[in-house]
Amino acid sequence: MESHPAVYTVSQIAGYIKDCIESNPVLQDVWISGEVGNFRRYSSGHSYFSLRDSGGSIQAVMFRGGRGAEFLQDGLQIVAHGRVSYYAVRGDLQFYADMVRPEGLGALQIAFEKLKQKLEAEGLFDPARKRALPQFPKRIAVVTSPSGAVLQDILNILRRRYPLLEVLVVPTPVQGETAAPGIVAALGAVNQTPDIDLTILARGGGSLEDLWPFNEEIVARAIYASRVPVVSAIGHETDVTIADYVADLRAPTPSAAAELVVPDMSQLRLRVRESARTMSEALRRRLVDARTTFDLAVDRLGTLAPDTTDYRARIDDLMRTGKNSLVRMLELRRAQLQGLDLQLSALSPMRILGRGYAVVRLGAGGPVVTTVSMVKPAESLEITLVDGVVDATAHEIRPSPDRV
Repeated sequence: MESHPAVYTVSQIAGYIKDCIESNPVLQDVWISGEVGNFRRYSSGHSYFSLRDSGGSIQAVMFRGGRGAEFLQDGLQIVAHGRVSYYAVRGDLQFYADMVRPEGLGALQIAFEKLKQKLEAEGLFDPARKRALPQFPKRIAVVTSPSGAVLQDILNILRRRYPLLEVLVVPTPVQGETAAPGIVAALGAVNQTPDIDLTILARGGGSLEDLWPFNEEIVARAIYASRVPVVSAIGHETDVTIADYVADLRAPTPSAAAELVVPDMSQLRLRVRESARTMSEALRRRLVDARTTFDLAVDRLGTLAPDTTDYRARIDDLMRTGKNSLVRMLELRRAQLQGLDLQLSALSPMRILGRGYAVVRLGAGGPVVTTVSMVKPAESLEITLVDGVVDATAHEIRPSPDRV
């Protein structure tokens, strides 16, 4: 009996081709370099174009909301990320791009200037909208990579200058394709956290490519939309990004940002003491001037009245009373200033350690231990006392009876 070959419909073959392409992991997470051609952007915000080089061409689409769509134009050499699929309706092999960036240093610089002009025209850089930073912040957020030296530099300076400050670290990638969305998400988290006075957005130095996430439009608009003032601390002093233009304040380096956002407590103490001395001297001068003025007035009265003895005695009594009142007021003000100085000293972390308390960390420089659940038997501990550090090992863990 004669066998007949299998016959497939067009839809079946198209579906098979689509399944083969979409099951290939390489084609579902791919970067493609090429020149943009046949570019069209519709009112819907979707962009259609082709990517081509000397050996081939592929149709491409970027839907509204894709990152870097502003860089699409005919003739521009780009690098695009996305996935390859098969559009069965037209029988087209198509590349779906979700991120585009210019290729090459010159192209990046051109893209930088283009976005800068666009955002400046929209008013994102307007100095009139930039907010002043609080003089005495209570709680700040630091948005940066948790693994870099930048974070430790910032924390060390903040703790040294103003130990009363509470610091919230919001970790995010600061390099690579996930950095820009990560930064946007971190700024969003800061804005949903109550009582944050300001945000430091920081990373260390690098090339233009390394710093490119801080030149992306989504990051610029997230900074602009932030209800919390943002201090940019990106790279070295010579590095300038779009984020620097939008931020409320640009610091030349991450360390400089930490110096700028908080006062120095030692300087505050000096100012309090100097104010006390100034007030004391001012009161003394006022008292001397008042007595001199009075004596002159009495002398003038002496030329008009035959006898002012009784009046002089009464006035001297009044002067003594007034002087005593001024002295008491001066002593009260001096006591108030001394009390403020004692309060500042009492808040020092070293004073707390001096009363028998200690700071326990998991290992050298590890996180601070706040509950016994953080410690495991035989785990290394670092115990900081007022006069030094003790390295220890947890032998036994006993929860408090009232918490069992």
